Amino acid sequence: MPKFRSVNDILDFAIERENEAHDFYMGLAQLVADAKLRDVIKGFAIDELQHGIRLEAIKAGDAAFDEEALVDFTMSENAGHAVPTKEMSYADLLLIAMNQEKAAFRLYTNLASIAQKKEFRETLLHLAKEEAQHKLRLEIEYDWNAF
Repeated sequence: MPKFRSVNDILDFAIERENEAHDFYMGLAQLVADAKLRDVIKGFAIDELQHGIRLEAIKAGDAAFDEEALVDFTMSENAGHAVPTKEMSYADLLLIAMNQEKAAFRLYTNLASIAQKKEFRETLLHLAKEEAQHKLRLEIEYDWNAF
């Protein structure tokens, strides 16, 4: 579990995770046979790139966070860094993606809780909402295909 020393450490971590999520979804899209679902997954990949851009903007701006809250701010890496392979079942791929979305949701809600500026808090909560929507779509797909 990484321990962060500054807001920039947290933002760098989040940006890196968004880039990894983009790569994950692009790899997953290549393994999906259904064209409609492939487009949905590629849309997730684009969303993840846009999240990274928003985080870069927060980092470049005058982001104000409760620095004292950083003492206890850690991020679980439960999602791991799994890379999709052709050997994995589709259900396993969906589970990995759901866990990644859940971890991103937690990161953004935690960051929002220590953001001191309303505009940054709202951006982070918006990112969290998008991650939750991704997870829900993946859960629906999982339910359709795993049972």
